[in-house]
Amino acid sequence: MSSPSTSSWLRSRWFALAVLCAGSLMIILDGSIVTVALPAIQADLGFSPSGLSWTVNAYLIAFGGLLLLAGRLGDLVGRRRMLVTGLAVFTAASVLCGVAWEPWVLLAARFAQGVGGAMASAVSLGMIITLFTEPGERARAIGAFAFTGAAGASVGQVLGGVLTDTLGWNWVFYINLPIGALAIAFALVSLENDRGLGLRRGADALGAVLVTAGVMAGVYTIVQAEHAGWASARTLTLGALSVALLAAFVARQATAATPLLPLRVLRSRNVWGANLIQMLMLAALMSFQILIALYMQNVLKYSASATGSALLPAAVAIGAVSLVVSARLIARFGERAVLVAGLVLLLAARLLLLRLPVEGTFLVDLLPAMLLSGGFGLAMPALTGLGMSGARAEDAGVASGLFNTTQQIGGALGVAALTTVAATRTEALGGTAEALNSGYRLGFGIGGILLVAALVLSVAVLRTPRPARRGTETAEAPVPAA
Repeated sequence: MSSPSTSSWLRSRWFALAVLCAGSLMIILDGSIVTVALPAIQADLGFSPSGLSWTVNAYLIAFGGLLLLAGRLGDLVGRRRMLVTGLAVFTAASVLCGVAWEPWVLLAARFAQGVGGAMASAVSLGMIITLFTEPGERARAIGAFAFTGAAGASVGQVLGGVLTDTLGWNWVFYINLPIGALAIAFALVSLENDRGLGLRRGADALGAVLVTAGVMAGVYTIVQAEHAGWASARTLTLGALSVALLAAFVARQATAATPLLPLRVLRSRNVWGANLIQMLMLAALMSFQILIALYMQNVLKYSASATGSALLPAAVAIGAVSLVVSARLIARFGERAVLVAGLVLLLAARLLLLRLPVEGTFLVDLLPAMLLSGGFGLAMPALTGLGMSGARAEDAGVASGLFNTTQQIGGALGVAALTTVAATRTEALGGTAEALNSGYRLGFGIGGILLVAALVLSVAVLRTPRPARRGTETAEAPVPAA
């Protein structure tokens, strides 16, 4: 039987944050850990080269397409219920991935993983916002959550190589079983069992179909464009279909009695501005992670494990900044100023990468850019606080789902577009090491342009939230505790 002090600790907000971070770590870790195991999966299950990409795409489509719906459902049925159910679905699907005996089984299980990941991820940020209402504590909590994402993405590449080489590709999925089981058990103990608003407050079935189909069509358009071509009839048709479905969804929300996404959420310039800035920032940063890994392996001839290890300084820098520095700077200077400073550091890193030589060295040519990437540890916590500041308590789940959706779309769009641009440049120059390097530098340059656009929007659109006066609630006030 636990002591009173142990029971109190298990129910503390900071332990609840640790549980939410653990669940997020498992989901983010899975996204990067699987990419390292793809060659072994292809050899064992007999995937075709084109079919193998759907091991990633099946997950992305389900995850990106369901985030907004899952966030709103979390508001309606209870965020803890949605989180625990999502973790359970993700964990069970991970086991099915590990025992997959045919390609179609793995693809179905990866889609199910995406469903569970969306359910858990969509409400996590909203729960953090409602748990931590004091600005300083909220900034520290968001910093820890941002660090979890960066660490999971970086550690996953190293861990994936080790597990695949020593135990087999199946274990990149089995590793989720103990993490998921512990996260579920502690979530039931540490998180408040909120009842939600009830389905009658927002059970817009038509809106759910439109937004899910629209976002899934959009993500599918992005992930297949690299092979079909951005100007192909297929890509343009799918893109037009996605836009039409999302436009119909917005029109539906303006007239529905119980909207899935109350349009009042988008009236806040901080909400729509932060989501747009996040898309630009993540498009630049996710493509950076892929392009720099390709540069190290294809130009510098690093091994997969060496490449993963070389990316660790960026994760350490992001972690140190987000956990130690960001909250103090936000408390002193405000979210917008800290966001701008973080974006400036990220832009400086991209400018350094524009001069990458074919005979580059890690210490001189890569490490400075890795360390400057610690600017993400400033930018992401500040941007998250701004993006959630305009949402009411009852809309925290849908605002969290929206924020996660734009994060996934921005990352997917950036990776697909900038890697395609880099590959096209390389092919045009003949496919040599110099041509590869030229293609990667072009991708870094376009990423820099995206960060400049994010900087301009940060200054022109965003406003540092003012604390709400007691008994009042403003559009730009922090979300009160639920």
